[in-house]
Amino acid sequence: MGRFHRILEPGLNFLIPLLDRIRYVQSLKEIVINVPEQSAVTHDNVTLQIDGVLYLRIMDPYKASYGVEDPEYAVTQLAQTTMRSELGKLSLDKVFRERESLNASIVDAINQASDYWGIRCLRYEIKDIHVPPRVKESMQMQVEAERRKRATVLESEGTRESAINVAEGQKQAQILASEGEKAERINKAAGEANALLVKAQAKSEAIRLLAAALAQQHGNAAASLSVAEQYVSAFSKLAKEGNTLLLPSNTGDVSGMVAQALGIYTTLSKPPAGKGGEAAAPPAPWTQPPPSTEHPEPDQPQTS
Repeated sequence: MGRFHRILEPGLNFLIPLLDRIRYVQSLKEIVINVPEQSAVTHDNVTLQIDGVLYLRIMDPYKASYGVEDPEYAVTQLAQTTMRSELGKLSLDKVFRERESLNASIVDAINQASDYWGIRCLRYEIKDIHVPPRVKESMQMQVEAERRKRATVLESEGTRESAINVAEGQKQAQILASEGEKAERINKAAGEANALLVKAQAKSEAIRLLAAALAQQHGNAAASLSVAEQYVSAFSKLAKEGNTLLLPSNTGDVSGMVAQALGIYTTLSKPPAGKGGEAAAPPAPWTQPPPSTEHPEPDQPQTS
């Protein structure tokens, strides 16, 4: 008779003719509603054209029938107003980065208001965001500038890394070169020391053999022959490097020069006198040769 009587449950139900009448039929399935495109202004005063999709379900048929006249229209209008309110809190850059948080904020705001209508908003999705052409050009220029900036930074970092690698390579090369030079000098010094040692040992052995040879029979004669050969060889090399010579007066007396050299050797080779014995005999008298005379030779022409 015009009053709410009961909610018919799924299954078999009986109605009294002329007394009972079905006034509202509500679907408990999930409902999809397209939110029309609308304009909204962001926090940085950019006008956007935005639309979305709303997913809801009727949880209480009684409230959905008697709490609001048209529940779908009411939820759609609530979604549009909430969307404009939430977009006004965000800047243009955050609108694109925080779409998920924006959708969650719209769902929470709709559920708080639609609880009295017996409707539950499950989710809200933004479909398209249309930006004015000039703003789109500015965004494109900003993106290109950001890319050029990153490219410049990457190029400078690459140049820096290349310079560091080159410097490290040069440093290692100098270290290795210095170590190689050090090792070369050490090896060269060791080689020279070994050469000097070998030469000293060879000279010592030669002196020892010479002393042993002189101590044998006819050693003095062999020494006289060697001194005479060296005298003749040295005399033959005179005046080859200069034109001024100092010659003794008896240059042709080879035997006298050899006897003089052997006398010096005999004097140096005699042993010293002992403590209880007699003193050693004085050395043979040595007569100083007459002073030498200079025989300058004429300058010889130099030939190239």
